[in-house]
Amino acid sequence: MKSSAVLLAALAVLSLGCTRGAAPVALVHQAPNPSPSAAYVALELALEATARDVDRQGARPPIIAREVSMYVTAMYDAWAAYDAKAAGTRLGARLRRPEAERTDPNRERAIAFAVHRVLESLYPDDRAWLDEAMRARGLDPSDRRLDPSSPSGVGNLAAAALLTYRRHDGSNQFGDEPGAEGPYADTTHYAPKNPVDRVVDPDRWQPIPFADGKGGVKYPGFLTPHWGTVKPFALERPDQFRPPPPPKVGSEQMERDLDEVIALNGHLSLEQKAIVEFMRDGPRSTGQSGHWLRFAQDVARRDPGDLGRDVKLFFAVGNVTFDAFIACWEAKAIYDSSRPWLLVRHLRAGKTIDAYAGSCQGFARLPAEQWHPYSPPTFVTPPFPGYPSGHSTASGAGSKMLELFTGSDRFDAVALRTAGELTEVGCDASAMQARDGVPEKKAGGTAITLRLPTFSSVAEMAGQSRIMGGYHIQADNLAGLALGRSIATWSWPRYQAYFEGTAKDPGDPLPAP
Repeated sequence: MKSSAVLLAALAVLSLGCTRGAAPVALVHQAPNPSPSAAYVALELALEATARDVDRQGARPPIIAREVSMYVTAMYDAWAAYDAKAAGTRLGARLRRPEAERTDPNRERAIAFAVHRVLESLYPDDRAWLDEAMRARGLDPSDRRLDPSSPSGVGNLAAAALLTYRRHDGSNQFGDEPGAEGPYADTTHYAPKNPVDRVVDPDRWQPIPFADGKGGVKYPGFLTPHWGTVKPFALERPDQFRPPPPPKVGSEQMERDLDEVIALNGHLSLEQKAIVEFMRDGPRSTGQSGHWLRFAQDVARRDPGDLGRDVKLFFAVGNVTFDAFIACWEAKAIYDSSRPWLLVRHLRAGKTIDAYAGSCQGFARLPAEQWHPYSPPTFVTPPFPGYPSGHSTASGAGSKMLELFTGSDRFDAVALRTAGELTEVGCDASAMQARDGVPEKKAGGTAITLRLPTFSSVAEMAGQSRIMGGYHIQADNLAGLALGRSIATWSWPRYQAYFEGTAKDPGDPLPAP
């Protein structure tokens, strides 16, 4: 389903190898899969549905993480019904089918129906597109039977049980919680300590101005401040691994971290720009949860296995990042910490610093009050507190889960990027002239090959990218990586228990026909 341009780039890397004399590698991030499993195909469709929703709604990382969790769990629960020992997450062994029915065609049909039912619930605006995708595979989207003797019935039953369980899980998906003002609206009555026009407390978060794309300005509020109340998948409590408090304004650590952000963000190389944008996950964004599932897809291509292996891989990675976002948001709401946008402009006020001067303008010496992250004016920095970093938490969790699942930290992949493709569209060499007269190389159209040797190094790249971009300080990154890795390490035995059929049966009843 990837474009021919991506395939040609992948073939070029296979023939020429990595940059800087590295040995050739055979794994290109998001390259086409010549022989995908039914799980891979279902996930590809689901991630495209998520990307389409991001196009409509904008990036909502915690919400995306829940959506991802739901469709990979539906996939797993439908598959588990045809396994000899695996336990479903909602119905335990009550959907177990007799040995004679445990065929790949039955598993594949059940997975398709389970994922379809979840997607049509999550993305009702794409109902016609989703139905057409089912028909293209020879399946009838109107088949809503709940008969477990049919694969469609197994898929429909697995999805129905999951959707019922998640109906009121604290996310407020349907906007029907008391006092809520719409789907996914805050239920905790959060209010920022700093108004948009002044800094009352520099240690606390402040809404900042975004260009609205129409010549005006908007101030997005804290996205889903209630997310720490969402029911996790494997964690016992959202605060189970809450990190210690972040550094305070005036501390040596804060000064050191802030100087690092300014130094990195004010002198980005082409490779660093490519890293920032690669980890920003655009333009077909599926958030960090979706991005780590893309890495899981790379592993599925690198180590071809069977349908069951892919199902379990996607299930574990999708759910551990879901739990990571819940734990991260619980800590964000507790600490309510500020981001570099406020910290640099407030704490370095009156000074001139090296800074990003804006799209097609390169870098320059600017007043600190004009400091800006390496991002477009329509999305300056994510609209929620900084500590801990969501990118780092999800990446710590996703990378550790991939290591635990595969038994090795080895990844051996490359990513192909174009420096500046998301931030400096249409820039040329003459436009990329710094204001102090020092020219910079052309940003747009420069091909960059990023090496991804291990899962842990990819997670560290993700965390460091947020400092380079000017969205986080180092404390946010380190706390997030540690949080995510702790969640994955603690959770892994619980995933294994599902696979081995020893997980505690939740006792949910079969949905009524």
